[in-house]
Amino acid sequence: MNALLDFLSTRRTQLAVDSWQHVSATVQAVLLATALSVVVGVLVYRSRAGSAVATGLASTALTVPSFALLGLLIPILGLGVLPTMVALVVYAVLPILRNTIVGLDAVPAATVDAARGVGMSRMGVLGRVELPLAWPSILAGIRVSTQMSMGILAIAAYAKGPGLGNLIFAGLSRVGTPTAVPMALTATVLIVVLALVLDGLLVLLGRLTTRGIQ
Repeated sequence: MNALLDFLSTRRTQLAVDSWQHVSATVQAVLLATALSVVVGVLVYRSRAGSAVATGLASTALTVPSFALLGLLIPILGLGVLPTMVALVVYAVLPILRNTIVGLDAVPAATVDAARGVGMSRMGVLGRVELPLAWPSILAGIRVSTQMSMGILAIAAYAKGPGLGNLIFAGLSRVGTPTAVPMALTATVLIVVLALVLDGLLVLLGRLTTRGIQ
């Protein structure tokens, strides 16, 4: 316990910086994945074949182990932030894409017809009716991707990515020394806590943005 308290007191700045980098990288990756997934979902949701192909490709990417994907990206993109962000976006796409397609497909046809009947354009129906009604489903996918990305980012320390994973790897490499357990344990607990905080913020966002959606 003393070793853990000493580590926390002497590494406060490093923990704060690593925590910020971990959250920042996750949020940026999920935002990029959301933009990509929504665009693709809008393009394919009306086609069963297109939806199947899009979700199939995203599912295939998700089956590749994170270490293996990073290993494939390192020779192409090098070490650091770039391969880390690419890997995070790849893994974050599937839940959001799948939920986007499901959400858009679940919009009642009668609602769409009514919107068109009052003179809305195709883009107007999409932006003012379909996407708002699909938003709860999309947000559920975003929550899943966020939690998943927080964990995958820890593994991305293998590619010299940012975040708390570097402390976990450093602790594991020092097994037997007094700082090994405090480093790995502190970083792991912080990742869990930060993941829960982000999920809580997304729940709050959902409550604020879905009040008028039945």
